[in-house]
Amino acid sequence: MPEPDDNLRKVAIAIAAHPDDIEFMMAGTLLLLNEAGWETHYLNISSGNCGSISLDSTQTEAKRLEEAQNAATILGATFHSPFSRDLEIFYDSLHLRKLASVIRLVNPTIVLTHSPQDYMEDHTNTSRLAVTAAFSRGMPNFDVSPPLKPIKNEIALYHAMPHGLMDGMRQTVKPDLLINTTSVFKLKKQALAAHQSQKEWLDISQGMNSYLESMESISRNLGKAAGSTHAEGWRRHSHLGFSSCEIDPLSKALGLTTG
Repeated sequence: MPEPDDNLRKVAIAIAAHPDDIEFMMAGTLLLLNEAGWETHYLNISSGNCGSISLDSTQTEAKRLEEAQNAATILGATFHSPFSRDLEIFYDSLHLRKLASVIRLVNPTIVLTHSPQDYMEDHTNTSRLAVTAAFSRGMPNFDVSPPLKPIKNEIALYHAMPHGLMDGMRQTVKPDLLINTTSVFKLKKQALAAHQSQKEWLDISQGMNSYLESMESISRNLGKAAGSTHAEGWRRHSHLGFSSCEIDPLSKALGLTTG
């Protein structure tokens, strides 16, 4: 497999649907990239406004914004503000133009995002939006909001594991890349714990029996497959439209051996 050009920008962005999604499935990898000298960015498309049974929508947005900003600080990542709301992340031009503008602003080499198959549409739509936003990065005739000039960088996209490690039809989803996150797991857990408002909400709405325990269970299951204590899993998107040949900057950045 051809090696990525050493001149590629060491910039990565995690793009998720809701506050705490990055911490569940992507934060360990983001932390390791940060340790490897990469500039990292953090974006939840939704404000998380529906994630409470005791606060109204406006109060919930304010609370979850504060929590997400704290989590991004723990992860050492640049925070980008949400621009949508829960259950309103649609694959449409409004969302696409806003996300494409973020991609042009950040100019990343690595994009981390949701699985194309997951248990809810906010996640799957975010995955689709991230792919197209990255694909459109160099198109001068595609208007983005706010307006920014197109960029010419090569990008590699990686899809995280779905929650429950299965798709919406209960079929197991297997990663093609496992990353040992044991060394950064405590910090990942600390970042997830910053989303304090979500413990009660997830316990009641989804029966997750403590969101921290749920995340740790997923992490340990992937760790077992990786031969470690904790891990995160990824699937790499096709390079067509994103780079001139197959590149795997994530594996290279973290010193991983791939087949």
